[in-house]
Amino acid sequence: MLINLSIMKIVIAGAGEVGLHLSKLLSYESHDITLIDNNEINLKNGENYLDIKVINGDSSSPSVLNSADVSNADLVIGVTASESINFFTCILSKKFGAKRTIARLRNTEFIENGNTFDFSSIGIDEVISPENLAANEVKLLVNDSVFTNSHDFENGALKMMAARIHNNAPFIGKTVMEAASVFPGIKFMPIAIERSASHSAIIPRGDTFFKGDDHVYFITCHDGVDELYELMGAKRNKLEKIMVLGGGRVGFKVAKELSQEGYSVKLIEINSEKAENIANKLTNVLVLNIDGTRVDLLSEESLEEMDAFIATTGDSQKNIMSCLMAKSKNIERTIAIVDNTDYFELSESIGVDTLINKKLLAANQIFRFIRKGNILEFNKLNNMNAEVLEFLINKESKVKGKKIKDLDFPRSAIIGGVIRDGIGKIALGDFVIKKGDRILVCSLYNSIKKVEKLFL
Repeated sequence: MLINLSIMKIVIAGAGEVGLHLSKLLSYESHDITLIDNNEINLKNGENYLDIKVINGDSSSPSVLNSADVSNADLVIGVTASESINFFTCILSKKFGAKRTIARLRNTEFIENGNTFDFSSIGIDEVISPENLAANEVKLLVNDSVFTNSHDFENGALKMMAARIHNNAPFIGKTVMEAASVFPGIKFMPIAIERSASHSAIIPRGDTFFKGDDHVYFITCHDGVDELYELMGAKRNKLEKIMVLGGGRVGFKVAKELSQEGYSVKLIEINSEKAENIANKLTNVLVLNIDGTRVDLLSEESLEEMDAFIATTGDSQKNIMSCLMAKSKNIERTIAIVDNTDYFELSESIGVDTLINKKLLAANQIFRFIRKGNILEFNKLNNMNAEVLEFLINKESKVKGKKIKDLDFPRSAIIGGVIRDGIGKIALGDFVIKKGDRILVCSLYNSIKKVEKLFL
């Protein structure tokens, strides 16, 4: 069930990074936002810089929820640091009459056993786990080691992948059309380019030139990934040996699932009790109870032989510094979990391959429920003024039955691919859109409303 209201009344419980980020995104679209938190400093950040209403209090309190007028809310979002408060906020809000509720949970078990727990029966329409989202993102990046970002649509029917283009890449100085003509059949489509850390996306066309150090997002078919490697002059090396720093929820899930997929995994956890507990649960993982910030200890555990180093502790600075240390040992792939978005630009410039912010992943996941049209998925591109949206074409869609080249499509948006009957396609101008198609569109912020109107 998707919400398709032009102006929505939204109550957000929790003024941390997720809540403030959501408030910022939603206030830009003129939604009626109420932000609840018992931290006055966080609330002031929202009140001073955003056009929203704020309430100081506990969102699981009935009186506070009444003050927020949740009985008339289209959507209530629980994103506080407490699972229990998020639960109670959503349950009470639904009882008071809120149309839809979303709760942020830390425990990945709720997501993994989604069929066991019927959350809707107690008033929670959707549950999201930032830790689960982050762990899934890590796994995709380990499997596609050259890319800085990787995301699957419809179980991999189409993939969104991003890479920093090095100056020796064979297609530097070539246009998009020239680069694509090297391969028989079109199996990939560049959808956004960030140039020279501008944080401003370019929506590429056939005559757009690739330049050195471009950060390019592609949409590709399942069998087009090898072509992207070839296009960038990179080898698709299979990573085998993985070292994970931190035995929290993300680190535990990453180590567990990568070991199940056949990777050789070492997990570093400084807390002896936690390390012993993990070792008992993950028999295929070598758990080391050592200080992961000490190079000498890691070297004793064959750090230099690792193919990838993944830092998942709750300390962003420790994760970044550990990855830089690993990179200095010529480890091919480094991935750091960071809580502060300010680290993104800094870390990329000094050598960490990929940064993952689980709070932004959670915000993106939640934000797709607020978009208009038949939106199945939503992804904001890191540090760029662009979004990728997946639309489902129904019988009312204005684009149904039309060729792509005949659409009144803005120049600052592009169709990256189409999934039809479970098969991903790179669709060009003569492609006729049909009911049931799932269309991936990349759009700059200033064109999103026009794009949405086409798919209503």
